[in-house]
Amino acid sequence: MLTVSRWEPFRDMLTFQHRLNRLLGDATNTYAPEGVGSWVPPVDIVEEPERLVFRAEIPGVSKDDIDIKVENGTLILRGEKKQEREIDGETAHRVERFYGAFTRSFALPATIDADKIQARYKDGVLELVLPKADVAKPRKITIVAA
Repeated sequence: MLTVSRWEPFRDMLTFQHRLNRLLGDATNTYAPEGVGSWVPPVDIVEEPERLVFRAEIPGVSKDDIDIKVENGTLILRGEKKQEREIDGETAHRVERFYGAFTRSFALPATIDADKIQARYKDGVLELVLPKADVAKPRKITIVAA
C-alpha cells in the first residue's frame, strides 16, 4: 500500500537538522570542546499554522547582552554570558558553567514576515515569535454557486 503525504520543506529541513545534530553528538552540545568562552545555547523551533516560535535557553544572560537581527533571510542571535567575578584557579573546586559570547544563525523561510517578529525574555528563556506572511497562510476558498 502506498502512503501519500504532504511535502513540507521547512519541517523536513528541521528534521534533517535534528538528525544531523544527533549524529554528531557532542560536537553540537551546548559547549565547545575548548571550554570556557565557547558555548551554544540550545534552541527549540516549533511551527504553528500562523507562525514559527523559537525558544532559546540562555540563563544568566541579561536581556541587554542579547542582540537579535534578521539579515538577508537569516535570523542571527548573539549574546554574551558574563562571569559574575573572576575565579582564581587555585581556589575553585569545580567550574562547570559556561561563559562567553555565543552566536546562532538560522535560515528563515521566505514565508516569514520579518517586520513583525516579537521577542520576549523571561526566566532565562528567550522566545521569538515569527509570524508567517499573509500570502503563506493557508486559506479556504469558498465556492459560489453560478
